[in-house]
Amino acid sequence: MNLLMEQTKASYRLSQLKALSSLSVLFKQRPGEEIVKVVPQWAFDYKKLLHDYNREVRRATHNAMASLVTTVGYRIQLLVHLNDMQAAFPAKERRLEALILCEKEVFLYLDENLKLQPQFMSDKVTPVDELDEMHQRVIASSLLALAALVDMFLGMQYQRTDFEGITLEPKVTAKAREIALASAEQIFCTQKSFLEFLKSQNPGVRLAVYSVTGSYVKHMPSVYNDGNMKETASAILGSFQEKNPTCHSLMWDSVLLFTRRFPESWSTGIIHKIVFPRFWDFLRSGCYGSQRISYPVLVLFLDSIPLNVISWAKFLENFFENLWAGRNLSLTSSEDRSAFFKAIEECFLWAINNVPRFADGSNIDQFELRLVEKVLVELLWHDYIFPVYSTHPCELTYIKLGSSEKDNVQSCGKGLSDALNTKYSANYIQELGDHIVEMAAAIFSKSSRLLVTFSTAFLHDCINIIKQAELGVFPEVAERLGNFLVLLAKQNTEAAGKWPLHHFAGPLMSKSFPLIKSSDSPSTVRLLSVIVENFGSKETILKCASDNSEEFQLQCDGEGESSLNSNHFVQVFNHVFVPWCLTEIKSSTPARMDLLLALIDNEYFAEQWGSIISFLTTCQQSQSCSWILNVDCVTMLAMLVERIRYRTGRKSGTGSQLEFNMESWQHDCLDSAAVLIATDPPSAHQSYVLFLCAVLGGMAECVNFTFISKESIISVYEELLDKIVPLFMVSPFTWAIHESSLISCRKRKDMICISRPFHEILEMAKFAFQVLDGSLLCLKMLDGESELVPCILAAILLIDWECRMMASVALNGRQDDTKNQTDTNSPSTGMREKNILVAELHSMLALGESVHALHCKIDICFWESLSKFTAQKVQEILLQTVRLAVISSDDFDTEKICIVCSSWVLDIPCLMGNDEAKQQIMLDKLLLPSKSWPLWVAPQADETTRGPVLVAESPNVDVYVPVHDKFVSFVGTLISTLGAGRVLSGFMTESSVSASESSSMSPSPYTRAWLVAEMLCAWKWYGGNATSSILPFICEYAKSCPDNKLVHSVVHILLDGAVLHGARIQACTFNVWTICDDELENIHDPYLRALVSVLLALFVRSHVWGKVDAFRLLDYINDRIFVGTSVNQCCLRIIPYFMGILIRSLYADGNAFTEVNNDVPADTSKEEQVNTMILGWLGYSLSAFSVIKESEEEDVNDWIEIVISCYPLCTTVGIATFTFEAIRSIGQEEQKLLLDLFKKRRSCMDDLSTSYPAGQMPSNVCCSEEMSSSVSDVMTFCKLMAVCISYCWPEFNEEDWKFVVLQLHKWIEAAVVVMEEMTDNIDAISQSSSSDSFDMNVRKLKEAVEYWNSFPIYIARIALLVFMFIYDLTELSEAKHTETLECLYAGEWAPLRDRMLESVLRLFFTTGLAESIASSLGEEAASVVALVWHAQTYFWDLVAGVSYYSPEHVRKAAIESIGLWGLSSGPIDSLYAILFSSKPVPSLQFTAYVFLSSAPLSHLAIMKEESDSLSENVSVDKESCHSQIDLPSEKPFALREKIFCIIEKSSLQTLEEDLGLDQVNFFLAWSLLLTHLQSLPPLSLARERLVQYLQDSTNPSIILDALFQHIPLKSGSTLNLKKKETELPAEISRAAAAAKQAITSRSLLFAIKSLWPVGSIEMAALAGAIYGLLICVLPAYVRNWFTGLRDRSTLLSVESFTKSWCSLHLLSDEMSQIKGAGIADENLSISVNKLAYEITATYKKEETSMDLVIQLPSCYPLRPVDVGCSRNLGISETKQRKWLMSLTAFVRNQNGALSEAIRVWKSNFDKEFEGVEECPICYSIIHTSNHSLPRLACKTCKHKFHSACLYKWFSTSHKSTCPLCQSPF
Repeated sequence: MNLLMEQTKASYRLSQLKALSSLSVLFKQRPGEEIVKVVPQWAFDYKKLLHDYNREVRRATHNAMASLVTTVGYRIQLLVHLNDMQAAFPAKERRLEALILCEKEVFLYLDENLKLQPQFMSDKVTPVDELDEMHQRVIASSLLALAALVDMFLGMQYQRTDFEGITLEPKVTAKAREIALASAEQIFCTQKSFLEFLKSQNPGVRLAVYSVTGSYVKHMPSVYNDGNMKETASAILGSFQEKNPTCHSLMWDSVLLFTRRFPESWSTGIIHKIVFPRFWDFLRSGCYGSQRISYPVLVLFLDSIPLNVISWAKFLENFFENLWAGRNLSLTSSEDRSAFFKAIEECFLWAINNVPRFADGSNIDQFELRLVEKVLVELLWHDYIFPVYSTHPCELTYIKLGSSEKDNVQSCGKGLSDALNTKYSANYIQELGDHIVEMAAAIFSKSSRLLVTFSTAFLHDCINIIKQAELGVFPEVAERLGNFLVLLAKQNTEAAGKWPLHHFAGPLMSKSFPLIKSSDSPSTVRLLSVIVENFGSKETILKCASDNSEEFQLQCDGEGESSLNSNHFVQVFNHVFVPWCLTEIKSSTPARMDLLLALIDNEYFAEQWGSIISFLTTCQQSQSCSWILNVDCVTMLAMLVERIRYRTGRKSGTGSQLEFNMESWQHDCLDSAAVLIATDPPSAHQSYVLFLCAVLGGMAECVNFTFISKESIISVYEELLDKIVPLFMVSPFTWAIHESSLISCRKRKDMICISRPFHEILEMAKFAFQVLDGSLLCLKMLDGESELVPCILAAILLIDWECRMMASVALNGRQDDTKNQTDTNSPSTGMREKNILVAELHSMLALGESVHALHCKIDICFWESLSKFTAQKVQEILLQTVRLAVISSDDFDTEKICIVCSSWVLDIPCLMGNDEAKQQIMLDKLLLPSKSWPLWVAPQADETTRGPVLVAESPNVDVYVPVHDKFVSFVGTLISTLGAGRVLSGFMTESSVSASESSSMSPSPYTRAWLVAEMLCAWKWYGGNATSSILPFICEYAKSCPDNKLVHSVVHILLDGAVLHGARIQACTFNVWTICDDELENIHDPYLRALVSVLLALFVRSHVWGKVDAFRLLDYINDRIFVGTSVNQCCLRIIPYFMGILIRSLYADGNAFTEVNNDVPADTSKEEQVNTMILGWLGYSLSAFSVIKESEEEDVNDWIEIVISCYPLCTTVGIATFTFEAIRSIGQEEQKLLLDLFKKRRSCMDDLSTSYPAGQMPSNVCCSEEMSSSVSDVMTFCKLMAVCISYCWPEFNEEDWKFVVLQLHKWIEAAVVVMEEMTDNIDAISQSSSSDSFDMNVRKLKEAVEYWNSFPIYIARIALLVFMFIYDLTELSEAKHTETLECLYAGEWAPLRDRMLESVLRLFFTTGLAESIASSLGEEAASVVALVWHAQTYFWDLVAGVSYYSPEHVRKAAIESIGLWGLSSGPIDSLYAILFSSKPVPSLQFTAYVFLSSAPLSHLAIMKEESDSLSENVSVDKESCHSQIDLPSEKPFALREKIFCIIEKSSLQTLEEDLGLDQVNFFLAWSLLLTHLQSLPPLSLARERLVQYLQDSTNPSIILDALFQHIPLKSGSTLNLKKKETELPAEISRAAAAAKQAITSRSLLFAIKSLWPVGSIEMAALAGAIYGLLICVLPAYVRNWFTGLRDRSTLLSVESFTKSWCSLHLLSDEMSQIKGAGIADENLSISVNKLAYEITATYKKEETSMDLVIQLPSCYPLRPVDVGCSRNLGISETKQRKWLMSLTAFVRNQNGALSEAIRVWKSNFDKEFEGVEECPICYSIIHTSNHSLPRLACKTCKHKFHSACLYKWFSTSHKSTCPLCQSPF
């Protein structure tokens, strides 16, 4: 234990805490007898530890003491040694006994503590600040303990809660008191009254002094004597300098106790020198923050001051002034503010009530009045009413009105107004006013004479305020005065004697009314209104009259007091207030009207209101209603009515007396005036609008009452409608003119006059809409009674709609017609021309903005409040308007019209609220059939079934097509606006239901299958098509609704329609083997096209329908093929179009009728049924040939087409991809039947072949026209041959193969002939273009390409498929079918194969030739040709695929033949035209890129042909590379024009469009350039010239900035090197992977191949690949760009990307190249450190050697390469430095592999040792960039220079002299 107690003294806190914790445990474990022995030592340590600075140490000390006490128990030794009563004796009764027992020791201990000094309290190592804190804590606790002991022992009762209920013997108590008295007195004397402690800086010590002082004053007052009284009084009474709020409570206790116990202490001289100055500072400082403590004590403090020791008049004046001065510091919270006002009120009333105590009898009245004036008036009242901060506020407020009063007011007005607004909050002013009124009421209850002083000052100040308000100053002060009057009115009761009215309000109104009447100040007039409203109109007027005010003294008709009371009030109102308030319009007129209305009394309402109306309506004219010609009278009455409405709508409690029946406001004069103004307003003055709006009712629902009768309201609205209708009749839209008859509800519609000029019609309509805008809610009064309300509401919406349509379509469409306008002002015709002036359109648009704002006010709540009749009538008008506007024959943009009309439909559902069912019914009405709508499918007449029916074809169908197209476009726009789910399926949502809701979704009762079918038949419309809107909806609906009732209805109605029109459907040209939209466009029957598109979407694209649905359709179709025993020819004709889709769905997984997803077992019976059906159709086809002479050839083709459709093929043709295989697996029987059919059909084709020899088939037959039977036969046979080859090719014999190959060659050649003829025509047009205009050339081009989509092209498409299949079997397939194809090889396959490949290549090149030749006529001409290819993208995919796989010798032959053609463009121009086409085909683009970047055209594709003659065999010999390094170049270097325009003329501005064609072409051009550069030999002249060209002519920022525009690196961020590629964003991940692949493969072909379709990820991959190859072949080029970056965030991002994904692979590749380059010889040795990225080159020559170390950065090649020397032997420092600089220059300027830079550097050294002179400019023999030798010699000094160095010297020095001898060069 002793050791642990020693450790508690350690300075290390952790050691102290561990020791105390161990002591606590030890105290619990050891016996008490053993622990008692260490109590003395523990007591010494315990005292120090209790005062430790660290809280944790003190807590651990208390825990240890608790353990010790628990073990030792009750032992007096503890108290003796520890002096800790609470720790030693936890029990209360024991504690008191222990205190009495050790009383002397305790007082002695406290005395010792008070004598302690900080330096003796702890070890020297304790910091001084800790010692000070410990000392202050000991002093404070000792003083508080002393105070507690004095209270306990010397008090008459034990006040501490610890000793309640404990009784002791009297003798013990007396003895304890004696000891305590003596000990406490001893301590008091020793510590000199504790005054020194009062000076302590520690608030806790001062708090303890105040506590002990209070205890001594209460229990030991004898210690204060003459010897210490003065000093003690000075300290105690002067303690107001205490600034710590926590001490103020005990401070006030000690002050009050000392003052009451020793009143004589106030007679000393220190009061005025010390106490009062500190007390005034205390008050001015807001009690230093203790407002809630100090303010309530002030009145007690005043009451405790002796009466005769001070001058009370002066004291109280100073007291209130200083107290008031501290109010600003008391406004921080509402509690402080309330305490302040309560204190000042209490102190003021205390002073008033105690005046007789300290004033002589003769001076009492004067003293009281002086207090009221100083406190209530000058301090409180002036602070309330005046924003002045001076000591005497009245000096600035009482401004004398004289000659310069305006200047005085202007000079001080702004500053005072700002002070008023910013000084105090509203709560402060409100509370101040409340206390002023309470104080006024209190002094009135004491004596009314005291109130006279305040009321006189109040009246004087108010008059001055009114005078200043007359000049426009102090309106806020006047408003504050009004609020004060409201507070006074609350005290104006009979019980209180109504002193506010008699002393304040009444005198104020009497004396201020003349001033207010003569002025024009709204604020002062409002002051009178406040008085009247709050004190009563009649009482106020009579009070003013009784005060003998001249303004209110009139001759009364009666006599006596009763006459004065009953008539005088009305006479004053009529003769004084009415003329004054209504004579003229001023700024104060609204306020005067409020005063006038406030004066109206319920008892005299009729007489007063009649007086007002009579005064206004007879003020100018005597004739009835002629007063309305006076605009001022109308304006005045409108303002008055609005003021009535406003005051009526205010909440109760404002004092308003307008509480009578609203109908009493109506008057006959108002009725006649309203009707007359509405009928024919004298002018369009705004006053008449305001008047009508006022009398009809405003927009506020709560005050919606009218001032005219219901009959007058109807007349007014009828007249307003008559002013709107003519606006429709002069509209530029036909539908608007028609709608004018719908919204006119008058019986005499012919009375509506439109013969006025347009501007008058517009002004009248504007007048009507302005009135409606202000009186809209008044319409509800007429709702349901007539058609007036729906017509007016419909007119508002229709005008808004018309203006919106005008803004969208009419303004632009009519601006060009203004020159041909007729006179629009002629009234003779009664109608205007529809083509109105543009200026009038702009006027209409201006009106439309206001009408639209009115429309927006009519919200859904308004519509819901209308009657059902009104809503239905408005809906009927609006729906009819929409339909009429859509089908109108106006010559406007249909797409814009549809967009506007669909936006109108969004306004109509507001009529029905949120009722979705009603909205669906509204859509049904909107889509009702008519003559022109629909044309193909209509809804059933029975609304319960809602099924679709076919529309009988009208003989005049062509007449309705234009109107139908418009309505279809409108429906399409409506679908995109409202959502397909709402319009088509009737779901109560804005969009179709998502698939996630599929299981629970039930069909809607408002489904519109007929509309879906109609829109599918329409296929395309203005601004949309079925592919993008209807088909996705069908697929989504099929997923969502399990029953698929709507979809089945659509499919069945389309199938029935296709069968119905099957007779006119041509032979099937639809390619069922390819799923593309181009094929759908070739189907011209609307039903059949819609049916095929739906089945494609359901079965193939979305896979929503499966095998069950396919089998159901097969059954449905099979049942309809035969009608009895005859064949349904119409059904037979349509089946081939979609049979392949069904078969494809049945055999999607190779086994029919097995639903894989649902684990349904295979249904063999269904499989047998399908197989039987197909075999049956094969049998019908074969049997048709036996009776072919008796039947039509067309019927045979129909059966064959069905058979063909039963054998679908899986064909995939893409970029460098091709698949062609059979989907079904058929048996031998079926194969035999199929071969028999092929051979029979082939025998029938022999005659046709003789009619059309090879290459001479009819090229002018287009598939969109009716085809002859022979052409149809060829088409059918071509498809049959493709099916047979794909399903039965192993069974073909030599004769069959020979026939197939010859046919394929013939068909492909026919397509070549068509293309070459078209190209020849285009070339001829180009050659003769100079003589024709551009438009003529474009028209010729369109004629030249018109028949491109001809029969040979369609045949060639299938032929190419078959050829690719055979070519794949023979040449491309890995598994050679040698034995099976022996028959093919035995024929003419090999020579015909190359000829067909060459023909396909001619097709390919001809495509580009046609566009290249057309581009010479302009971009538009090239686009005309390019668009043609998009009509057959599948065909061109086949051409591109065959061309891609063609061998090199065939390409050469095709290129030679194209060159011999003699056109204006060649093969390379053709390839560039394809690659950079304005309307590109991706597959053609990729193939063109492959041709340009590979043999045999790659060496000709980049540079112009003039430079092609350069020796391409200039290669670097490893032995003597210097012999070829600098060959002279006689011809200039130049790129081909097309690639030059793209690379060199592109800028960042042209590449800003994301994923634009320019960016794609730019990247393709750079890909070609880099690929060509990579293919050149490392040190060849061509490569050096191309690199030099790129450095000199291109800006690296353009390409590199464009690349990183598509690699979205976060600005300023660095990529995590450890992050996997899969965790990166998609674009960065693809770019990083592409960069790595480009670096390792040194190729970009993989990125080009995956570029299409172009998207952000694909562009990011291409950008990454280009960047990867760029840093490989042009590292210095990229480094120059990187070092020039000024944006640090971009620099860091690029560096991080390169370091993370590129540099590692590039460094590894560089190291491998250096090791395998074979640079080392007997002079140079190379060593590579792959881990450190170091290359050490040791060069030895004779006896000298040097080790050069090349250090590659981790972000290579962005950062420069460092070169250093690690070892030097026999080489001078100068030469060493030169060699280092030379190697550094070579490796940093090398655009290529580092191995080549080291090789050139070695050659440079070899030449130096051979004696070759270096260039004096660069100090190198071989130039670092172009690797040339110094050949240009100066004729004077004979030194040789590099040509590049000399050129740079000439350009920078601006002179052509030798750098060394300065002689002319």
